[in-house]
Amino acid sequence: MPLTDRKVLTFDVVGTLIDFEAGILDYVQAKAKAAGVKLTDQTILEAYAAAEDRQHHEAPRLPFPSMMAPMYREMADVLGLPGTEDDVENFRLSIPNWPAFPDSIAALNRLRKHFYLVAMTNSDNWALSHFAKTLDLPFDDLVTAEMVGWNKPDPQVFAFVRGRLSKEGYGFGDILHVAQSQYHDIAVALRLGYHTCWIERRKGKPGAGATPKVESVAIPDYHFGSLVELADAVNAGK
Repeated sequence: MPLTDRKVLTFDVVGTLIDFEAGILDYVQAKAKAAGVKLTDQTILEAYAAAEDRQHHEAPRLPFPSMMAPMYREMADVLGLPGTEDDVENFRLSIPNWPAFPDSIAALNRLRKHFYLVAMTNSDNWALSHFAKTLDLPFDDLVTAEMVGWNKPDPQVFAFVRGRLSKEGYGFGDILHVAQSQYHDIAVALRLGYHTCWIERRKGKPGAGATPKVESVAIPDYHFGSLVELADAVNAGK
């Protein structure tokens, strides 16, 4: 089915549109430098992924900003960094400084000419308000884990979004789910019968970065290394 036969793009935000790994590294490397601790980027990202995976199992209903305090405490312990209450809280408060990927804003502006765009994120309302501004407010609808009461990969998040879309007159076959994370998005969306588009932001890089690892890679309907490649494919009528 051509991309242009869809009417709705539902987007994972953090990791797909927002470069959360850059945001995490900016904060943690600054703390490491101040403490005289030398850490590789890969070590930091793997510590974040392990802490996030643990929190998803222990508190699957919390938006990820609410997970960041225990995550930072675990990371600080593993990485040998200071973990004062200010350090912990400022990790969450660094969210407004997390950058968009270089292609996100321009590609979203192109895609919004063809599709109804929905943000579908594990963040809370506060964090998404900042991400949406960073992305130049491209979305027609915003859905957060705070609104749903659950985090992806729980299927209830997808059901919540489908309910909102049905009120706008869109059916299941109109939706293409676009995401970077195999762990949070692609595998569960495929199990639920969605058409999916994997934006492999870590293409060519070692490991899974700050995203928890999966046992096997789910094969999406579409696979691109960047959002601009998706926009180009849409414009080409693919």
